[in-house]
Amino acid sequence: MSAPGISRTRQMLQQGETSVTEHVQSVLSDIRDRDGDVGAFIAVAGDEALVAAEQADARIRELGPAAWQQTPLLGITVSVKDLIQTEGLPTTRGSLLDNPRPDIDAPAVARLRAAGAIVVGKTTTSEYGWSASTVCRVAPATRNPWNLARTAGGSSGGAAAALAAGLCSASLGTDGAGSIRIPAAFCGVVGYKPSFGRVPYVPSGAERLAHLGPLAKNVPDVLELAAVLAGPDRSDPDSGLGSLDAPREARRLRVGWIEYAGTSEEVRRVSERAWSVLAEQGHRLERIEVRCRDIYPALVDIVAATEAATTAPEDEERIDFGRLAVVRHGRTVSGATVMRAEEVRHSLRTTLRSVMDRFDLLAMATVPVEPFDAEAIAPTWAADPGDLLWLAWAPASYPFNMTGQPALSMPAGLTRSGLPVGLQLVGPVGADDLVLSTALRIEAELGELAPAPVRVTERML
Repeated sequence: MSAPGISRTRQMLQQGETSVTEHVQSVLSDIRDRDGDVGAFIAVAGDEALVAAEQADARIRELGPAAWQQTPLLGITVSVKDLIQTEGLPTTRGSLLDNPRPDIDAPAVARLRAAGAIVVGKTTTSEYGWSASTVCRVAPATRNPWNLARTAGGSSGGAAAALAAGLCSASLGTDGAGSIRIPAAFCGVVGYKPSFGRVPYVPSGAERLAHLGPLAKNVPDVLELAAVLAGPDRSDPDSGLGSLDAPREARRLRVGWIEYAGTSEEVRRVSERAWSVLAEQGHRLERIEVRCRDIYPALVDIVAATEAATTAPEDEERIDFGRLAVVRHGRTVSGATVMRAEEVRHSLRTTLRSVMDRFDLLAMATVPVEPFDAEAIAPTWAADPGDLLWLAWAPASYPFNMTGQPALSMPAGLTRSGLPVGLQLVGPVGADDLVLSTALRIEAELGELAPAPVRVTERML
């Protein structure tokens, strides 16, 4: 039995259809029996999760329905990406270099636990989240539950695959250049990258690209998670945006629709369904193109310089070959080059601020291509790490990390070959409530995807 979403799980618990302990036992059993095919988890919190479940059951016996007023996520199973420190569980960061067991939770994990959520394990990531596929040296590649020969995306691929396979009810991920939204699109779930500073990220990266946010089975679940996660924390000086506003009432929006070069015919066909829904809801849509010079090279220089600064030469034999190419490039990047890249970032922020003066939201396919081979780091044309094109195939993702804007990927439908396609909504910085409320209305028309079939293909046999 697959783990249902947040509202259905809560209903089951409140109506006595199951206890938290029984529910968590079922989820842990599913992870043990089924995750071998998917590779979503790198560590499972078996005993710890069961202790937390017993405590949740005791709370329900004591307080009854009032228990959920104080702890709204009581009994909800959550996975945590392996980049995020989680008390008592390994944090390998997908690397042979790391395997600590932190003695404290990151603020986001602590908030989920305080709201009653039960952490069932850590999900697989690429090494330090460097690539948008989930291939690393400490675990098998994470596979897409819709087709096990295909990638789940990355670097929060384990988080998205765990959800799509029904191995938890919610996931916590990170997004430095698309790492929540790309796997959400490939796996047919909802992934939300808040505005930069909306959710504390500790420890965060010096490049100030990374956001921490939730993945879930539907938009209402994301809203619940976001309400718990948002708000400042003293350990993250960038987390100053405050708590999340309630979703806005429906109104007619100006929507700029972007289609990137190289978008596949199937992705275009499916995403046009979302265009139709937006048009039918009365929004004013306009196809636009956003131009800004050298965005991708600037991203590469900023990321590579940061990777090089945090990697010692003597560790080269133990790091991922693809990431090593990025690190070596970073060692050639001068301070002047980094400052020129930051000038490009500033130019992009200025350009998109002007665009957002004309439009309330931007919309587009989250990823212009379908999921590629599970063992690859990128589509064939961008798969050689030495070419430094490891993210060039996802042009709808990384610009909005450079600007800090809120962005959400939600399922738009399936291709003819049965693979999910994501729709991305992007708002102005701080307008997370507008992105989420619009996604709610679109999902009401498009509907949720049925559970992934965890299908084995000839390539896997």
